[in-house]
Amino acid sequence: MKRSILFLFVTLFAAALQFAGCSKQGQPGVSGDRIREYANALYNRELYAQAVREYQRYLDLYRMDDQERANIYYIMGNIYFERLHDYENALAAYLKVKHVFPGNLIQKETDRQIVACLERLHRSTDAKQALDEAASLDPSRVTESRPGTVIARIGDREITSGDLAHQIGQLPEYIRSQIDTPEKKREFLEQYIATELFYDAAKRQGLDRDKEVIEGAFQAKKNLMVQQYLTAEISRDMEISPEDVELYYQAHQDRYAEKGEDGRVKRQKPLGEVREQAARDLVQEKQQKAYGALVERMMRAEKVEIYDDRIP
Repeated sequence: MKRSILFLFVTLFAAALQFAGCSKQGQPGVSGDRIREYANALYNRELYAQAVREYQRYLDLYRMDDQERANIYYIMGNIYFERLHDYENALAAYLKVKHVFPGNLIQKETDRQIVACLERLHRSTDAKQALDEAASLDPSRVTESRPGTVIARIGDREITSGDLAHQIGQLPEYIRSQIDTPEKKREFLEQYIATELFYDAAKRQGLDRDKEVIEGAFQAKKNLMVQQYLTAEISRDMEISPEDVELYYQAHQDRYAEKGEDGRVKRQKPLGEVREQAARDLVQEKQQKAYGALVERMMRAEKVEIYDDRIP
């Protein structure tokens, strides 16, 4: 009997220890403010996917009122929309703000972003319905700004230093390197604001429904999709070694020679002088061959026929 009681006591004591350990383990190890500051830091360092994960962690682990939760989901929606261009996840975040936290203080801006997401997803009918729904709601003021110092406003829309850095970061490197002073950044900011103003004015005139605009947008999307597809398909086997470059140079030395007006070689440039150019030429030649092989393979697979005698 004593052994049974002792065994029961030990078992209960061990279970209590295990429960206490699990409960302690389930508690966050750091304060919520630090997690949110960390998420903001990731955002400001352009680590957008990581920032979303930390904001979600903040939501999952810490208590907060509905307004703060709405603000966090709105920030996540902005990251998906403005930074990652993932309009489906952005729409999901904005819809959560709208439907799970009704009456929040950022409803007006959320409604606008929902419409923008639907437009990006080419769901014009849904976008119109969302506009109609938003028109029946009381407007409210946006209280949560994006990370960074506010450096400009377009009406009630804030543009932060983080927004400016992101826009500059989207430029090609050779252009980005030239915007290196406050004066040049101010000039770029003015151009960015002008583009936004022109875009808003064009939308007010209904140009987003213009047939030429719709067709142009389709063709631009089509060309971009083709470009990305070709980049993925053709760039698979584009690695070249120093030996490849040397062999290519030896086979095309005439291309890297200085010639006089009479066409005669004045000086043969050594490989060390033209190695980068030869490497670029080799890659371009390989890309052209890969492109031709891809087109031929796809035309054969799709049984394409071209009737030369019927071409006027």
